[in-house]
Amino acid sequence: MELTSSPTPSQVQALFNRIAPVYDPLNDWLSLGLHRVWKQMAVKWSQVQPGQSALDVCCGSGDLALLLARRVGIQGQVVGLDFSTAQLEMAKIRSRGLGQIKWIQGDALGLPFDDGSFDGATLGYGLRNVSDIPQCLSELYRVLRPGGWVAILDFSHPQELWLKNFQAWYLQQIVVPLAKTYNLTDEYTYLIPSLARYPKPPELITMAQAAGFQAVTFYPLMGGLMGVLVGQHP
Repeated sequence: MELTSSPTPSQVQALFNRIAPVYDPLNDWLSLGLHRVWKQMAVKWSQVQPGQSALDVCCGSGDLALLLARRVGIQGQVVGLDFSTAQLEMAKIRSRGLGQIKWIQGDALGLPFDDGSFDGATLGYGLRNVSDIPQCLSELYRVLRPGGWVAILDFSHPQELWLKNFQAWYLQQIVVPLAKTYNLTDEYTYLIPSLARYPKPPELITMAQAAGFQAVTFYPLMGGLMGVLVGQHP
């Protein structure tokens, strides 16, 4: 499946359906396992507490939702939403025995929940792939209760030139060749144009504020190779 520089939502959906079987092992290889640490940090910044309800948008195979479930405990509730059926099937397998997690197929640009449904929310490696970032942020704001926090983890744009060069080299020389061994060259080559289109931290902060969030902060990780956007519903 060849992806254009601006793929349609159906193309992105097909991409994540296709990579679902190898998504977790590839993430471990490509990040040397560090993605698990970054996800733990995002969940911590979501500030969900035991007994609360939490939402993970673009949940994929369920990493963030499973971490949220640990935080809310058996008295809490977690909803994982994704539009990839194949990813949701992987998530369901991983969450067997955890009754507080519910998996829903849905669109990040039109969340199927009432206003103020959740105490906190996360979104990992998904904001970069939606077709309308401001709309996605507005939807996250809408479904959060007053006082609730959102934490959004994704690739970012480092400021140091050597880190920019390293990021470009790593994507071209490590990520794409490794994906090729799984016959997923086109799917992972897509990372490069998707990152090029993704707003820089100051733009993301402005977008989150325009959606209504306050106390908006961007936390760079790994020198800015990754980052977490955090904001609170006032």
